[in-house]
Amino acid sequence: MERTLTQLPFWPSLTEQEQETLRRSAFVRHYEKGTFVHSSDNECLGMLFILSGEIRTYLLSEEGREVTLFRLYPGELCVLSASCVISQITFDTQMTAGPDTEVLIIPANIIAALKEKNLYVRCYLYELATKRFSDVMWAMQQIMFKGLDRRLAEFLIAEAERTGSDTIRMTHEQIAQHISSAREAVARMLKSFSEDGLVELKRGAITLRNKNGLNCLK
Repeated sequence: MERTLTQLPFWPSLTEQEQETLRRSAFVRHYEKGTFVHSSDNECLGMLFILSGEIRTYLLSEEGREVTLFRLYPGELCVLSASCVISQITFDTQMTAGPDTEVLIIPANIIAALKEKNLYVRCYLYELATKRFSDVMWAMQQIMFKGLDRRLAEFLIAEAERTGSDTIRMTHEQIAQHISSAREAVARMLKSFSEDGLVELKRGAITLRNKNGLNCLK
């Protein structure tokens, strides 16, 4: 726990008493693949620090359509799960674990107390909230102003760069969730990419064959 807590960006700026409070109150929780993590409708969970895995944050319409806002990876913090701490956060978001995921949770009452007493923590929280708002605006721009071919090409290239592999092991449904589209539409576009020699399709995997071609679509 000590080693994990020292990874928090604001840890060096805490007093010894504040650090001890975190040692006593923070805890680690495991979420299995696809497990629901948090919703704005639920009780305030607190701040999440991703230790392993991935958390997807998205909007859910009344008709059941999902719009992915951003994904969080190891080493990143989630402030939307502590929306009760920052009253300006009004996103009605949902969060689920991608693969099996472990997170460090700082309870809402603890992070709220730190926000009130420690100016650095307060500034960091607002900076993080601003960054997440920028992520949301970027996601909205992608959906509103870019066609499916461009969004899909950008996602495939970004995922290859993130994982360090030209083979992306995702189902069409998972990709559709990430780029806020329909599975059928993604399947058709991937088939078109395959016919153009941009990718190679295998069951459960997509291999990038022509990155320059995909970059041109971006």
